[in-house]
Amino acid sequence: MGLLSLGTPLPWADAKQYADHVRQHGITQFLNIWDRLKDRQGDELLWGDEIEYMVISLDEENKNAVLSLRQTEILAKLQPLTSEIDANTDSSVSVPTFHPEYGRYMLESTPGSPYTGSIRDLLSVESNMRYRRNLARKHLKPNEIPITFTSFPRLGVPGVFTEPPCDPADATSSHSLFLPEEITNPHVRFPTLTANIRTRRGSKVAINLPLFIDERTPRPFVDPTIPWQRNIYPEDPEARNGAALNDHIYMDAMGFGMGCCCLQLTFQSCNVQDARRMYDALVPIGPIMLALTAASPLWRGYIADVDCRWNVIAGSVDDRTEEERGLKPLKENKFRIPKSRYDSVDLYISEEWMNRPEYNDTDAPYDSCIYDRLRKHGLDDRLSKHISHLFIRDPIVIFSEMIDLDDNESTDHFEVRPPSAPPSNIQSTNWQTLRFKPPPPNSPIGWRVEFRTMEVQLTDFENAAFAVFIVLLSRAIMSQNLNFYIPISKVDENMHRAQIRDAAHSSKFFFRKSIFPPASSRASTASSSGNVTPIDGVNGINGHVHGNGNGTGKKERHLRNCFPPIPPPEEGLPNGSVEAEYEEMTMNEIMNGKGDSFPGLIPLVEEFLGTLDVQEPEREKFASYLNLIRSRANGSLKTPATWLREFVRSHPAYKFDSVVSQEINYDLMVALDEIERGVRSAPDVLPSDYKGGEADQGSLEKY
Repeated sequence: MGLLSLGTPLPWADAKQYADHVRQHGITQFLNIWDRLKDRQGDELLWGDEIEYMVISLDEENKNAVLSLRQTEILAKLQPLTSEIDANTDSSVSVPTFHPEYGRYMLESTPGSPYTGSIRDLLSVESNMRYRRNLARKHLKPNEIPITFTSFPRLGVPGVFTEPPCDPADATSSHSLFLPEEITNPHVRFPTLTANIRTRRGSKVAINLPLFIDERTPRPFVDPTIPWQRNIYPEDPEARNGAALNDHIYMDAMGFGMGCCCLQLTFQSCNVQDARRMYDALVPIGPIMLALTAASPLWRGYIADVDCRWNVIAGSVDDRTEEERGLKPLKENKFRIPKSRYDSVDLYISEEWMNRPEYNDTDAPYDSCIYDRLRKHGLDDRLSKHISHLFIRDPIVIFSEMIDLDDNESTDHFEVRPPSAPPSNIQSTNWQTLRFKPPPPNSPIGWRVEFRTMEVQLTDFENAAFAVFIVLLSRAIMSQNLNFYIPISKVDENMHRAQIRDAAHSSKFFFRKSIFPPASSRASTASSSGNVTPIDGVNGINGHVHGNGNGTGKKERHLRNCFPPIPPPEEGLPNGSVEAEYEEMTMNEIMNGKGDSFPGLIPLVEEFLGTLDVQEPEREKFASYLNLIRSRANGSLKTPATWLREFVRSHPAYKFDSVVSQEINYDLMVALDEIERGVRSAPDVLPSDYKGGEADQGSLEKY
C-alpha cells in the first residue's frame, strides 16, 4: 500500500465532476512515461514480495481471539526501528519495511529493497519473511500474535471481535450492519474510498457466499445474526429486501474484502516487450495458483462452501451502477461493464506472434476516444485497448489539492508513485489478477509485472516456497519460450472453478496442451542463446533441448532477465481452431505432468534449475519448496482451506451447524501461531520435517 499522502478527499458528489479531467491527464501522464521509456532496455531481474499480517489479540481467560486495532501504534514503533536497523546494518542486507493497510488490524511487509536474480537472494526469501514476522512479533503486546491468515473467521459477528470493542452502529462510511467504522484505517483515503464506492454504486455492496451445509445446519438457512430490523441508514432494509440470500453468508461492506491478506509478487522485466510477454504468460497461471494456495473457507462466523477470497474482494469494491451491471438500460452511464474493478484480467497485451486475436474472446469494453488518442500517438492496438479498457472506470478518491498536476513530473492521475499512495489514479484501482506497471518518473525502476492471485499461507516456509516457485517459473517461461495461451473466457472459467471447495483436488482446469514453441522457433532460439547440457543425462523434458539464454553452455549463479524475441515458425503462423489447443486437466497433471503428453510446471522449473550452478545444500532447499507444491498438487498434502475446514469440524465444541464459535476460533488462532513457530505439528498440511519460525529468530536480540 505504501506511505499515505495527506490531503482533503472529495465525496463522490464532488469528485465525479473531475472524472474526465483525471482520465484525460492520466492518459497524458502515461504517454509521457511511454515517450521517455518505451525504448528502455537491459534492466536486471529485481523482484519483491508483499505479505500482509493480521494482529490477533488473545484472551486466554475468556477463550476469545479478536482483531487488535493498534496498527497506527505498532507502525509508529516499527518504522523508526527499521531506519535504525538500516543505519547499523551492512548495506548488502535487505532491511524490511512495514506499511499500513485497509484494515486497522493489518500490517503489510516488504523486503525493503528488491531481491536480485541471484541464487543467494532466492534462498534468502524465507529467512527474510521470518525476520519480518519476528520483528513485528517483538513489538507487539505479550498477548498479541502476527499471523499470515487470509480471512479472519469471525470478522463481523455479533459481539466482540475487535480490541478495543467497537459498535457497528457508527459505520458512517460503509453503512454496514456488521463492521464498525473503527475497523478501517483512519487515514482519510480509506473511509472516503469506502463511502464513494457505496455512493457511486447507489447501494451497499452485497456479497453472498454459499454456506457449507453440515449435518445440523437449519434448512433453509436464514441467518439469525443479521439485524433484520435495524434501520439507521437508508440502505439497511436491503438485507430484508433481498440482498441477503438464504443458505448464504451475507456481507455488506468493503472491509470484508479489503480486510483480507494475500501474497503478491512484482518482477522487473528487461524491457516493455518482455514485461508484456510475462504478463500474458502468467494470466493463465493466476487461477491455478489461487486454487493451489486456497486458504479462506471461514467467513463472518460460518463455514463457507468456497475456499478462496477472490469473489469476496471483487464484490467488496464493486462500484458499478445498476446500468453498468446490466440491470437497467444505459442512460446515465456510458458502458455496460461485465466485471468488478477487482477481478480477473480481460485482455492479453503482448505483440508476440503466439498471441492470437482469438484468445481475447470476452466482452472487454473500452473508451474509443482514449483508444484513438493512444493509437494516434503511436501505440499498438493491444496495449491501446488494455489502457483504454482500464480507463472506462472512474477515479474513486480525488484529493482537492491534487486535481491540477504537472503531467511531466507526476503520475498521480495514472498510477501510484512511490512512496505515496495515489489520491486519484485509475490504474491502481483496477485490481486485477495481473498488473502491467510502467516505470515511475524520475526513478531507476523499470517495466514491471505484478502477480496478485495467491492467498497468503500459514507459514513463512509456504509463502517462500510459492514466491520462489513463481520466480523460477517466470524464468522457465522466458528461457524456454513457453506458450500458455488459452482464451480469456477459459481463464475466467478457471477463476470460478479455483474458488470452489477443494478445487485443487476435485476440479479440472482448462490448460494448454502444447506449450513448447514449434521446432523451427526452438531451433532458432537455441542457436541464438546457446544450448543446455542435458540434465542428469536426460535430453531435456520429453526430448526437448532448450536454451539457457546465457550465450554459452556454462551454468550461471544468476537468473537472466533479457531474452531474444521469439521467432515465428518457418511454416507460418498457426491458424487452426484455438479450441483444439487446450483441454481440461487436474491440478496434479498441470503441476506434476501428464505422462508424455504434458510435462508439468514443476518439472519445467526443475529443468530450468538444472541450467543453473546450484550447489548441493541449495539444491536441497529448492527441492523442499518444490516438494511442498508437488505434494499439495497431488493431494498428499492438504490446502490450508481444507485443513482449516477440517479443524473446525473436528473441534469438540463444533455442533455440525456450520458455525465457527468463539471458542473454536480462539483455539484455531492459537494453533496457527503454534504451527508457524514449529511447536505444534501439522503433517497433513506441512512436510513432516518442517521446523517452524522458532528455529530462526532472525538476529533480533538487540532490537
